[in-house]
Amino acid sequence: MNRVLRLIRRRAISSIPVLLIVVVLTFLLLESASGDAVDAYLLSIGGGDATVAQALRQAYGLDQSMFARLWLYASSLARLDLGWSVAFGRPVFDLILERLPNTLLLMGSATVLSFGLGSTLGIVAGAKPESLGDRALSTVSLVLYAIPSFWLGLVLSIIFAVQLRWLPTSGIETIASDKTGLARVTDIAWHLVLPVSALTLIYMALFLRVMRAGMAEAWTMDFVLFARSKGLSRTRIVLRHVARNALLPLVTMLGLQSAAMLGGSVVIESIFAIPGFGRLAQEAVSGRDAPLLMGIIVVSAVLVIGVNLVIDIIYAALDPRIGASEPRA
Repeated sequence: MNRVLRLIRRRAISSIPVLLIVVVLTFLLLESASGDAVDAYLLSIGGGDATVAQALRQAYGLDQSMFARLWLYASSLARLDLGWSVAFGRPVFDLILERLPNTLLLMGSATVLSFGLGSTLGIVAGAKPESLGDRALSTVSLVLYAIPSFWLGLVLSIIFAVQLRWLPTSGIETIASDKTGLARVTDIAWHLVLPVSALTLIYMALFLRVMRAGMAEAWTMDFVLFARSKGLSRTRIVLRHVARNALLPLVTMLGLQSAAMLGGSVVIESIFAIPGFGRLAQEAVSGRDAPLLMGIIVVSAVLVIGVNLVIDIIYAALDPRIGASEPRA
């Protein structure tokens, strides 16, 4: 337990400069882009004179210097204030709190399914390398991983929603259905079948290939030969020794893919019209809403850091060597 606590403390301290770098670099990148939220607003209403534009920039503090606005944003961020959305006219924190649960539900479901199915099929494929089953699963996983997520989402939508009419085409739930309790949970789950399937198939293929490769490498190691010499059954060797060692790089890959899945949700949420975190980022970019985009990136960085911290804890539980060299208090 002390080993895990030291690991958490060290990762938490190291995440502070990471967040600072993310904030500064993101702010500078947004500053280098042409136009701002006032330009986007005036364009949406058909234009406006210079006086109106200047008044709007003064109201939102866009007329101040870059360093003054950076300091103002950093000080607000220290108070957990993400600012005010120019495009939506609402606090950024409220917008993120409204949209984030939908994305976490989508990503969480896809992650659990893809990791579970991918690791299981990877064990099946890696149990007998170069067998017919191994080659079949490796070929299918390669084909799935090569398919773009947006194309797969469109194909699934056309087949199961448009042609067969088995599943809804878009949204997170039925509009104005007034459903509550179990009926609403079922409705949301029914709407998430297609987007979750699109994400699951792509990342399941990746986890399958990583698990299979790790098991194929583990079969050549000395501890497998020693387990065989002890007369252990093949099933026990596969599950207790080979699969467990191959699971370590798979867990690492899970942490690395957390950011990729968060970015991939932008495409899936746009295809299936899910009001989530990724779609909010798209709306922030189209509206040139710098405060909202900054808040989205900061929250995304916190989520990725949190996921990787959980992965480090799981990794330390699987491998006792992790964190053993952490300095004691």
